[in-house]
This record gives sequence, C-alpha cells and structure tokens, in this order.
Amino acid sequence: MRTLIRTILIFSIAFQSCSIDEETVNQISQENSEESSDDSAEEVETGSDEESSEDGSNCPENIGFLFEEANGLVSIEFEDNEFPDGWVLKNDVSGVSGTGYMQWEGNPSLGNPGTGMITFPIRISNAGTYRFTWSSSYRKGDNGTEHNDTWLRFPDADDFYGKKNDGSIVYPNDSGKQPNPNGSSKDGWFKIYRSGDNNEFKWQARTSDNDAHDIYITFENEGTYLMEVSARSDFHAIDRILMHKDEISNNDAIEQAENFSAKTVCD
Repeated sequence: MRTLIRTILIFSIAFQSCSIDEETVNQISQENSEESSDDSAEEVETGSDEESSEDGSNCPENIGFLFEEANGLVSIEFEDNEFPDGWVLKNDVSGVSGTGYMQWEGNPSLGNPGTGMITFPIRISNAGTYRFTWSSSYRKGDNGTEHNDTWLRFPDADDFYGKKNDGSIVYPNDSGKQPNPNGSSKDGWFKIYRSGDNNEFKWQARTSDNDAHDIYITFENEGTYLMEVSARSDFHAIDRILMHKDEISNNDAIEQAENFSAKTVCD
C-alpha cells in the first residue's frame, strides 16, 4: 500500500513539473510573437515616413504645396494661395468661381516688380511649351487701359516669351534675350494686361503695349517650376489662372478649365 501511494505521489509531482514547463514555453513563445509584430509595425512606419519625405522633396523650400499639371493642363483658383498685405479677397460680382477673386488694393508698383509677390509651384509631368492666360477684370473706373495689369515671371522655366500670330516674339527685359516688349518690363518680368472697356472677368493675358503678344512658357523637362505674380496696378482683379500645352487650342483649354489642378500638400 505504501509503495502504491509513493508511486502516485511521484507521478503527480512529475505531471505538475511538465505543466509548468509547457506554460513557460507558451509564455515565451507569445512574447517572441509580440516582439516580432512590434518590429514589423516599426518597419512599416519607417517605410511610410520615407515615402512622405520623398514626396515632399518636390516642393520648393519654404512652400508647403504645389499644383499638379495633368494632360497638358494647369487650372488654378488664384485665391488658392497665401497672400501678403495689400491683396484683398472679394466676392461682390457674379461670373467668378471658387470663393471669389483677389484684388490688389495696395500702392501701385508700375516700374518695380516684386511688390506683394505670390509664388505658385507647379509640377510639370508633360514637358513642352504652354500658353498662359488668366481671367481678370479692372475694378475701378470705366477706362479699360487703367487698373488692368499685373506682373508675371517664370524664373526657372527654359523659356518665357510673348508671341503674335505672325510669329513676332518678345522677351522680358534683363532676360538676356531680344527683342523686348513695348512698355514696362524688368528683371525677367512681363507686364500682363487685359484690354477692353467691358470690366467683366474675361480670359486674356497679353504683353507689349499697343502690340499685343500672347504669353508662352517652355519647360524642356519634367519637374517643379515656379510661377511668380506681383502687384502692378491697383484694383486689378484676378480670378483664375490657366496654362495649356500649345497643341491644345485656347478655346478648348478654357472649356476644360473647370478641371482644376490637384493641389499636393507637402510634409
């Protein structure tokens, strides 16, 4: 009898020892699994950060966004940017889109571009030559030759010029190229004006006084380029900006202008 009891006790102790070992093994296995999952999560998070940083590298320094050209078209609400003092958002007329239009109400800067400057970074995916236009109006008086212009520059484009249907070309003053336009131009800036005494917003952008040339820009490679706008005449108002590849007609581009360019926010 004693021998039987002793045998039972030995078997019970051995069984408990095995159970403890199995629990320990299971606990260690679970901890290793959790550590492995944590490591995987860290690897995924790290990869995501690198991808965001890569996207942000396309943004110019100190500018946290860019507009994306698509299918040879760039369409931008002019007010979709940050503006210095002097520019005023207005929405007191019909026929404009978005939240309204921007109007320069600071002092005129007729001979010195750079006042109240706004920069629009644009990522070009389809290299080539683009025509530029915008929808603008004069908002003071009834003379369409006053309060009707603003400065424009593309400082890092491969070419920036005005062209007529007869083939005549003009380049901005101080660009190193000639001939230059009639009237104001300086440091690579064109004076961009609209004509006509009807002050409704209309698509038109020209340079060279009394010798109107349409505006063109050439981007030889894909990449991000800067469009700079600065104030010239007070009470010149701008609603929208449109750029389209030269092979797209101006009328066709205007019909597609409601397809606004994507705005990419950078990290």
